[in-house]
Amino acid sequence: MSLEATRIGFIGAGAMAEALAGGLVASGVDASALRLADPDPARRKHVEQKLGLTTTDDNAALVADSDLVVLAVKPQILPVVLAGLAELDDRARPLWVSIAAGVRIAKLEAALGAGARVVRAMPNTPALVQCGATAIHGNAATSPDDLARATSLFESVGTCWTAPREALLDAVTGLSGSGPAYVFVFLEALGDAGVRMGLPRDAAYELAFQTVLGAAKLAIEDGRHPAALKDQVTSPGGTTIAGLERLEAAGFRAAVHEAVAAATRRSEELAEQD
Repeated sequence: MSLEATRIGFIGAGAMAEALAGGLVASGVDASALRLADPDPARRKHVEQKLGLTTTDDNAALVADSDLVVLAVKPQILPVVLAGLAELDDRARPLWVSIAAGVRIAKLEAALGAGARVVRAMPNTPALVQCGATAIHGNAATSPDDLARATSLFESVGTCWTAPREALLDAVTGLSGSGPAYVFVFLEALGDAGVRMGLPRDAAYELAFQTVLGAAKLAIEDGRHPAALKDQVTSPGGTTIAGLERLEAAGFRAAVHEAVAAATRRSEELAEQD
């Protein structure tokens, strides 16, 4: 669904809001349809200069002029922000999209009032370079068109998946939300391993980064299961199988499983906290 006729406001002008707004502009959304609100004058000036967008320090005015409002503030700040909107008469009018990690839809509904259309989203940091992976889930008041608009918003900076249950967003947090950190650790280890084997550091890291980027791109475009792509690289008695044997012996696969499970559990715990 096109967002060209949708007025989009961002409460919060941090890095993720900047990435989303920039992605929307790059995808063809008119800059005049986008506004950002933030209390920090320096942050507003940065966004105005970099993206050519209008900013304000008045959240209520931004909401009044928006059809879709992105709540792009930290979870601990969100209750204060929502409390400041309590006197608005038309809070149920815009579509609300929250990227505040761990804040469940029920809390957003309680703050925004009956009838509010709420979409909770879990993006990740590669959205900053238009390669994000986002999952969304809407409350009972959202329509298919609402979800389509939210999907278009996040597809401007990567891919977007609609979760059939909100509870699955905890697993999304454990996988793609925290996943970039796992990949960065792997990149560091892969590059350092090349240095250990005698490669110059700059070459080792360049080769490691491009290898991971290329492997992910191949997996996306080829469409086969990762196991099939792995087997394509793995010759009987060759170098790759020797390396894979050591990864398995060191518990690489199990460690990845445990990392995602631990991050998922922590997401659940944080969501339960007041």
